[in-house]
Amino acid sequence: MKIEHTEVLVIGGGTAGFGAAISAAREGLQVTLLEATSKIGGVMAFCPGMPWGGAYPMDQIIGGIIEELTERLASMDPPAAEKRACTLDNFGPEIIYDHDVATLTMFEMLEEAGVRVRLGTIALEPEMDGASIVSVSCCDRHGPFTVQPKIVLDCSGDGDISAKAGVPYVLGDASGNMMAVTISFFMMGADWDRAFADPDPYFQKYAEIGVEDGRLHSDLRKLYLMRGFHEGTVFCNSVHVRGVDGTDPLAVSAATQEGRRRCHQLAAFLRTEVPGFEQAHMAMLSPTVGVRETRKLRGMYRLKGEDLACATKFEDGIVACDNPIDDVMRAKGDMTHHAAIQSGHYYTIPFRSLVPEEITNLMFAGRILSADSVAFASVRGMPQCMAMGQAVGTAAAMSIRSNIAVQAISTARLVQRVSEQGINRLRLPEHDVP
Repeated sequence: MKIEHTEVLVIGGGTAGFGAAISAAREGLQVTLLEATSKIGGVMAFCPGMPWGGAYPMDQIIGGIIEELTERLASMDPPAAEKRACTLDNFGPEIIYDHDVATLTMFEMLEEAGVRVRLGTIALEPEMDGASIVSVSCCDRHGPFTVQPKIVLDCSGDGDISAKAGVPYVLGDASGNMMAVTISFFMMGADWDRAFADPDPYFQKYAEIGVEDGRLHSDLRKLYLMRGFHEGTVFCNSVHVRGVDGTDPLAVSAATQEGRRRCHQLAAFLRTEVPGFEQAHMAMLSPTVGVRETRKLRGMYRLKGEDLACATKFEDGIVACDNPIDDVMRAKGDMTHHAAIQSGHYYTIPFRSLVPEEITNLMFAGRILSADSVAFASVRGMPQCMAMGQAVGTAAAMSIRSNIAVQAISTARLVQRVSEQGINRLRLPEHDVP
């Protein structure tokens, strides 16, 4: 068996894994990033063009690596990203970007940081020595191999390695229901002025026609159509498939095919029924569904809906958030975007929600954080996931340099460190944030 050594093993190349790998490498650590697919970015790779929503709590960017990436894209000639108001209820501004340029730039940032990126690679099983992970068995097209890391950062979205290492978890909400998965596409060559002339942002009068005559699925009574980054492009984030266990590959495959059928139906409907789409055509159909929710791991602290409602700013908070409770069709529920907190307030996500109770060299980030179903529906935005990754990547350096368990990391020093890296609105030791 081939054996590789690394100081930090990051599992999953979504926005959380991207942030974790870059921050750990910038701390001078040897970092290996495993990504099962051929692209980094997570849902932005599965659903090309998905906006980076929730990046501006109270209209100030959360800072850190997401701000660096945005500024890098926005400063290009021509620009490849910009800040725009979100069309959805209760969301603040978001970042719209050129998908291909953003992906290239993210790969370049990983290269510049010295991260070893392994695409098409799956982490299979951890080997444990008591409360520590000593190795992770992996596989790529050449066969199996083993990685022996000092720290494992699980940013996989589903938390397979954490679960196999013994971290307790729940699937979905209290009843086991998980949010619907999404498959998206673009309509190219649309007339923006005519397409978005109706004041209803959800195109409900048109959608009702399609549902009633059987041309659209009954879950498409609201259409989520957003101006793309380039003029004449429309991002279609309307097709959501319920009742899918995102940890089941067969279920994901079936949902992908069903979602594609619904996307083709919607594209045909838009061309025939909605003004401005007559000459438009479908492009950039998702290669697979984007999964919103599977495992929520048990951390040292479980973020709760009440914490959001109280706008709690934790002493170990590592990123600000004011996203709504964005609950997407769990079981028979509707799509909702209820405000999580009063307007003009925000909360922070605690570092303890990214740290298991017992395993001494494992942390996790992204949508597998420790949170109840209400809090989860708010915290899962891609910018917040990237900042979570940045925090655990920085914490990995603190653990390795001091030769301490991740549970013993000084959260005050960590908050100070990520604040120095540009993360905004944290509760620093020397003063409280109002």
